[in-house]
Amino acid sequence: MSRIGVIGLGMAAAPHARSLLDLADRVEVAAAYSPTRTRREAFAKSYGLPTCDDPAAIFDDRGIDAVLLLTPPNTHLDLVRRAAASGKHILLEKPLEISLARAEALVAAAEEARVRLGMVLQHRFRPTGAALAELVSGGRLGTVVSASARLNNWRPQDYYDQPGRGTRARDGGGVLLTQAIHTLDLLIAVAGAPEEVTAYAVTSPVHRMETEDLVAGAMRFANGAIGSVTATTAAYPGHPDAIDIIGTKGMARLEGTRLSAAFHDGSEFQLEDEAPGGGTGADPMAFSHQHHRAVLGDFLDAMATGREPKVSGREALKVHRLIEALLASSESGRLRKVQG
Repeated sequence: MSRIGVIGLGMAAAPHARSLLDLADRVEVAAAYSPTRTRREAFAKSYGLPTCDDPAAIFDDRGIDAVLLLTPPNTHLDLVRRAAASGKHILLEKPLEISLARAEALVAAAEEARVRLGMVLQHRFRPTGAALAELVSGGRLGTVVSASARLNNWRPQDYYDQPGRGTRARDGGGVLLTQAIHTLDLLIAVAGAPEEVTAYAVTSPVHRMETEDLVAGAMRFANGAIGSVTATTAAYPGHPDAIDIIGTKGMARLEGTRLSAAFHDGSEFQLEDEAPGGGTGADPMAFSHQHHRAVLGDFLDAMATGREPKVSGREALKVHRLIEALLASSESGRLRKVQG
């Protein structure tokens, strides 16, 4: 039985709390911390889990094996360093941090302390995502000639009116780092990271915010395949995200919860994800916690066996480097290489 401490009880806490309760036979919540008393009280009332009013109660408890960090992105580096110094494994809500440099420093801190660092990028745990990756890696689609991702989310203005939301100082960016990171991470898991990109990233007239809510870009992969990425939170009322893979033997599309593929030999493949909802509309938390539970289960397995989590901190750096390149291309107006 592992013991875990939770730090951060904001909007992201709900699916994690449900996952912890589902896996109560494998993990015990020692304490959950928020600096806000009303949040601690609401969390305890909703989930029946213990809370504390000082994070030191978690970091200094040698009986706690790991921490689950659900705090704003700009706090992640300092908290990971503190957890690593206390020898605790870390499960971290995306993104890694607000800049690539801080993300790289965060991963280095965990690796130097030899603690496991897992990322909450739950799209990797979709059965449909795993099936799509198998279609590609198993050669069913042939050689990939195009790989593209589309995210058409909707967020009303009051979403961005919340203090810090969509700012560089707290969130590090807009739609790419906060919403599209999930779809882009899954694209990388399926097709690999592109080598170079060119993109436009703007703040549309739909929102008043500091960072981007609309992105369009082109990508080129190492094998010569090309693709596109579009991402927005201005697409009312919100539509399922999608990944398209075109190969020399067929094409596959993962759209929302449904994967469909058609092959040149006339055969087809279809799979539906049983987990409902996607958080693409005005309520960003309108989704099942099923995939969060899978992330937690994988993290517990990684701690028990000494292996890396399925989405480690170093693995998550790939999507951060892609996002950094897309934004840098938009700012410079030039083609940008994606760091390897």
